[in-house]
Amino acid sequence: MDILRRLQNLPEPKRKKILWITVIIIGILLFIFYIKNSQQRLRNLRGEEIKEQFRIPEFQEGLKGLPEINMPEIEIPEIPEISEEEREKMKEGLSEEEIKILEEMMEKEE
Repeated sequence: MDILRRLQNLPEPKRKKILWITVIIIGILLFIFYIKNSQQRLRNLRGEEIKEQFRIPEFQEGLKGLPEINMPEIEIPEIPEISEEEREKMKEGLSEEEIKILEEMMEKEE
C-alpha cells in the first residue's frame, strides 16, 4: 500500500510516464509471448495435416464441378478524328473557361 500512496503523491506528468512505461512493457511481453506461441504452433503443423484440416482435395473437386464462365469478347470501335471545322462548331456557345477545358481534353487525345 505504501507504493500506491507514493504513486498518488507524485505529480501527474510523472504518473503518466510511469503508466505508459508499464503499458509498453506489458505490450512487449505479450508480443513476445504471441511470437513464441506462433512459432511453436507452426513447428507442430505438418503439410498433410493442413490439407486434411482445410479439406483442400474436396475443395478442388468441388471447383471442377462448377460450370466454366466464358466471357464474350467486346470489340471497341475506333473513335474517328475530329476535323478543325467540327472543333470550331463544338466551341460555339461555350464560355472561355469551357473552351480551355475542351482544348485540354483534345490535346490529351492527341
